[in-house]
Amino acid sequence: MTDSTHTEAPLGVLFMAYGGPESLEDMPGYLADIRAGRVTTQAVLDEITNNYRQIGGKSPLPEFTRAQVEATMQELQARVQRPLKAYIGMRHWNPWIEDAVREMLDDGITQAVAIVLAPHYSSMSVAKYQKKIKAGLSMNHGHIDFEFVNEYHTESGYVTALANRVREGIEAFPEGERDDVHVILSAHSLPVRILREGDPYADQLHESARLIAAAAGLRDDQWSWSYQSAGRSPEPWLGPQLDEHMHDLSGKGIKKVVSVPVGFVSDHVEILFDIDIAAQETAAELGMTLVRPPALNTDPLFIGTLASVLERKVAALS
Repeated sequence: MTDSTHTEAPLGVLFMAYGGPESLEDMPGYLADIRAGRVTTQAVLDEITNNYRQIGGKSPLPEFTRAQVEATMQELQARVQRPLKAYIGMRHWNPWIEDAVREMLDDGITQAVAIVLAPHYSSMSVAKYQKKIKAGLSMNHGHIDFEFVNEYHTESGYVTALANRVREGIEAFPEGERDDVHVILSAHSLPVRILREGDPYADQLHESARLIAAAAGLRDDQWSWSYQSAGRSPEPWLGPQLDEHMHDLSGKGIKKVVSVPVGFVSDHVEILFDIDIAAQETAAELGMTLVRPPALNTDPLFIGTLASVLERKVAALS
């Protein structure tokens, strides 16, 4: 642990996540920020509000993020000698990333590491979080030396934690039926144009999926890939989408399915509604049994992964 006599300034650790509304009353402002000037029709507002109503009237993501940060910081501080101070910034809701940066400047932070609670890099995801850090520094006329964690999609703790989820899902079926269970690994879809732009997102997802399937001991014909939770915009999005993929699998006679989202690290609407409600409704229509094991949340293997990648970045600043 840190020596109490250590006089060196704390090093900031900025954790970033997507953000989520903490009440249904937050929904119009939350969607306005996500849609960045695009008009939110009443139909879209009503639909998404109803989705959140069905999962409890708010997003659990802020609460899970705080728990992940607390657990990670406890492990990280035990590994390094320099005093650390954690900050949380959300991309689309309070506490905003720009406000977290201002707080860091007010606290006299001059060096920091930053991580997004998303394992895969994309110019449309992780890069946008990093741009918000830079915007926060510019808005507040300050400077902090940041080390960024860009991705951690092949880290052993992350892979093993998800492989454990795969096995847990399969084991929910009777032993004699497990060879017939098919595993769908998935992540949030992004617009198809990222492929033309050379974005690494899809390649990193597929690399994670192969590692997870191998670690779980799956046969090549026992798992497949799908995207989910595509946005509401007119341009094409990466597919196949989860519901249409389930129809394809059903057409091939597959009736026992385990759904493991690998691109999300905690429970929130893209899991609790898109899988636990919408995909379950599709499964019921198709005569399928769908099992969704728990999200990573504060799984010790995942928390250890976050601590490890941050520890390496802390060392780079020492």
